[in-house]
Amino acid sequence: MRKFKLKNGLTVLWEPRRSDSVAIEVCVGTGSNNESRNIAGMSHFLEHMVFEGTKTRSAKEISETIENVGGEINAATSNERTYYYVKVPRGKFDLGLKILADIMKNPKFDSQSLEKERKVILEEIKMVNDQPLFYQWILFEKSIFKKHPTRNPVYGRVDSVRSITHKQMVDYYRKWYTPNNMIVSVVGNVNWLSRKMNAIFGDLEPGKIPVTKKVDEPKETRQRVRKERRKVKQAYIVVGYKTVPRRHKDSFVLDVTSAIFSKGLSGRVNEEIRVKRGLAYSVGTTHECKKTYGFFATYFNCDKKNIELCKSIILDEIRKLDNIDKKELNEAKDHIVGKILVDNEDSQRRANELAFWEFIKDAKLADEYIRNVREVTKDDILRVRDRFLHKNYTMVVIGS
Repeated sequence: MRKFKLKNGLTVLWEPRRSDSVAIEVCVGTGSNNESRNIAGMSHFLEHMVFEGTKTRSAKEISETIENVGGEINAATSNERTYYYVKVPRGKFDLGLKILADIMKNPKFDSQSLEKERKVILEEIKMVNDQPLFYQWILFEKSIFKKHPTRNPVYGRVDSVRSITHKQMVDYYRKWYTPNNMIVSVVGNVNWLSRKMNAIFGDLEPGKIPVTKKVDEPKETRQRVRKERRKVKQAYIVVGYKTVPRRHKDSFVLDVTSAIFSKGLSGRVNEEIRVKRGLAYSVGTTHECKKTYGFFATYFNCDKKNIELCKSIILDEIRKLDNIDKKELNEAKDHIVGKILVDNEDSQRRANELAFWEFIKDAKLADEYIRNVREVTKDDILRVRDRFLHKNYTMVVIGS
């Protein structure tokens, strides 16, 4: 992996790879955590809008230009960053870069398109809220975090999305979409990359990146259970704990712990709840950690009468980590390492992985992740268990 910066501060990552495709991602260092209450949902709204046309291309031309060569163009918004990517045949790299740069540099923000897309996003909010498998995470993050802005949904709020103005969007774009707040990640076989990046992005003027205020999220001092009534045939539950951001050494230990509990259909929690007892169809454990926050959570959906039983199984499995042996620990590590190797075969996923770690601190850390996972010991698992997976859990329940 190679890294260089343009004079305007834009960071470029490049991993040469012999393949017939090439992926290009532009990562912008802003997301919903950087929004004030009156513009909640702006990052996601803006992500939609850049595809609605530029000063030289219509929305249809943007998508057709990439799709007509068999490529893919898309984007995603999170709490902390927004990223846009194209994946195209190797010989169409210049075309893909030109289209991606155009939507990043020259969005039209047409007022008519803004009103149309506003309606689309309001429908998207309804869709997420209507589906408990999605909404359980909205409710969980809202419940577990007290001060950290991750408690606010990425899509914002209905009232804020309805009231966001054209001027507010343009101001937000100019504030955050500056070259010194962007990372371009390229994976594939490319010639003259430095020259091409300077030619396409070199004319962007750097800006003053706003300083984000550090949030001191309070420690959990008691158990919290939040219930929301819905007319559903089964209950949807998440049980979890606040943990640490990605740069903390304990984040790797928690990743391994999550794999011990759940790795596909196997793992301790999956085995006990689904395989042995048939209490739930959907069950799993995840550890999500980003630049400024982290949480560890187990989710399951089951008959209302089995909620307490499933919860007790989860808490019991946390206690039973004392009996983990070397074989089970190594299997959890192998699962994580194998999944990374398989995922990184996809050039777009690899481009995103490099951009994520560069956003965190340094893209080189992406290749240190496997070593960090391999070094996790049983003592680490028990130490981190006692520190984070304690009696003061947060639990959300969606059910009738």
